[in-house]
Amino acid sequence: MPIKLPSSLPAYKTLEGENIFVIDETRAIHQDIRPLKIAILNLMPTKITTETQLCRLLSNSSLQVDLTLLQTETHEATHTSAEHMKTFYQSFSDVKNDKYDGLVITGAPVEEIPFEKVDYWHELSDIMEWSKNHVYSTLHICWASQAALYYHYGINKYPLEKKLSGIYSHRVLDPSNPLVRGFDESFFAPHSRHTCVKKEDILACPELSLLTESDKAGVHIVASKDGRMIFVTGHSEYDYNTLDGEYRRDLARGLNPSLPENYYPDNNPQKKPPNVWRAHAHLLFTNWLNYFVYQQTPYDLNEIK
Repeated sequence: MPIKLPSSLPAYKTLEGENIFVIDETRAIHQDIRPLKIAILNLMPTKITTETQLCRLLSNSSLQVDLTLLQTETHEATHTSAEHMKTFYQSFSDVKNDKYDGLVITGAPVEEIPFEKVDYWHELSDIMEWSKNHVYSTLHICWASQAALYYHYGINKYPLEKKLSGIYSHRVLDPSNPLVRGFDESFFAPHSRHTCVKKEDILACPELSLLTESDKAGVHIVASKDGRMIFVTGHSEYDYNTLDGEYRRDLARGLNPSLPENYYPDNNPQKKPPNVWRAHAHLLFTNWLNYFVYQQTPYDLNEIK
């Protein structure tokens, strides 16, 4: 699935250099197909890094993706230039009358703040409510998964004794679900968070299915039974060095962080960590796009209910 990006977006050159199939707008308009309209609400402070990570995963299939990058209006980005945000991002008010095949809502470093105290909570609530009848399937990542489970189903988050950071083994609980089609019975995924949701709360909700879990990291992938909402508590999109960057950032801040678990060879932060989750990350996003977006979304997006 080639992903259509502006040729001036930093992710374009990065992905092209990795032999990822990207096309610019000029070539895209000459392809006689309807592209999948996918929006990304990017709540991460490292906007460009997160854009690139998600574009990499959204591009690994067989149809064209037309991407819209969204930002909050009630919280101004401070780690990314205003010029970049103005050039490549839109706000909710710009798109609230549009409809999309899919929406991705990223994590955010606000887990330890009560949901209602997050400065853009009301705007995010409006977006999550809007997604129910303007988006066919929404994929929520890390904190966004907790926020959406709370907003849509009243499921609370709980603080962890210490930050969960590392690469953890997971198992598939429902291999019949198309979202985990092709997954190994045991697979790895990164986590980086201070809070969790409880398995018993998920199982008590008849509208939800728990698809994968980890002995150490707990609940991992949850899906609504109609496939319209997907919740992933980890960070499958992370690059091999993302946890390393977070660890060194926290060291520089004097936070005395623990080493990310199961990450550095021999627990030596001077050694390059291997990426042992890349294949399943691609498979997760490809399955979502194929089985929950492309196969299900009406050709005319106005028919989304």
